[in-house]
Amino acid sequence: MDTYQNFKTFQAVAQYGSFSRAAHQLGLAASVVTKRVNQLEHQLKVTLFKRSTRQLILTEVGRRYLERSRLALVDFDGLLKDPGRSPGEVEDFLRVKAPTSLTTFLLRDVIDAYERDFPRVRLEVVLMDRSVNPVAEGFDLALGAYWVSFGGVTEIPLCQLDRMICASPDYIANNPRVRHPRDLADHACLSFLPTGNAWVFEAKQGQVTIEVTPRLSSNDAQILIAAAVAGRGIALVSYYMVRDLIGSGALVPLLPEFPVPALWIKAVAPDRRAAVPAVQALIGRFQEALGQMPRWRGLDDREPEMPKVGFVGNP
Repeated sequence: MDTYQNFKTFQAVAQYGSFSRAAHQLGLAASVVTKRVNQLEHQLKVTLFKRSTRQLILTEVGRRYLERSRLALVDFDGLLKDPGRSPGEVEDFLRVKAPTSLTTFLLRDVIDAYERDFPRVRLEVVLMDRSVNPVAEGFDLALGAYWVSFGGVTEIPLCQLDRMICASPDYIANNPRVRHPRDLADHACLSFLPTGNAWVFEAKQGQVTIEVTPRLSSNDAQILIAAAVAGRGIALVSYYMVRDLIGSGALVPLLPEFPVPALWIKAVAPDRRAAVPAVQALIGRFQEALGQMPRWRGLDDREPEMPKVGFVGNP
């Protein structure tokens, strides 16, 4: 049994959404593709797909195996293509898109260390907070948390991004109490432009969405945090950016019983570039750094759903 080929076949079936289309792309008989996936399911003792006459859908465990196997096989492919090559021998040019605040707070030193360890890799790092299609916009790697699915890309979830609403003690003392998300309609809100003014919260009955009218909007979260500390309103921001301010008492979490849904930071690379050593190495550095992302769940202890992988043909 060739586990490597079975995983590659499983990935192709997930990408193309059917055994027959995967077989066509791989140049194999459909029966061979089906047999390989069946062998993999038997080996793993799990069901990877929900099968029906109309559609083929990844199970939850299938999505997890897909995510875990993609980077592992890309790394293995790179070893086969380029054995024994040291970081100093890797030569390339990478154009990288990264979120502004995340890079400023957590990834600046990672990029600096990567440049030092890979002296023959030239980097162009573009900081922006909107979603980009790396294929169409010419990026070798794009990091972000606000995604639509694109064709022809490899997606690697990196870490969970916890978010929260918070305000200063002075603002809380001098304004009506916030007991429910709907109470935000009567408050000065500080809104992050990339996420918009529709603030979403989790509740026992399901999600609650509140359209806020912001006192201040910005695509720079640090401007919003400064305004919140100054007592000018309630901000919806990423926890890692305000952890120290909450620890010092400069900001206070609000509505912990209505947590803001977490996001997932992902790395997205064009398929043709995902396997090259320079890209793999940078993804690995980002994974290691973001694996230490501070967590905050308020009073809710649920784990967020892993992000779905976007392939050609996904809606």
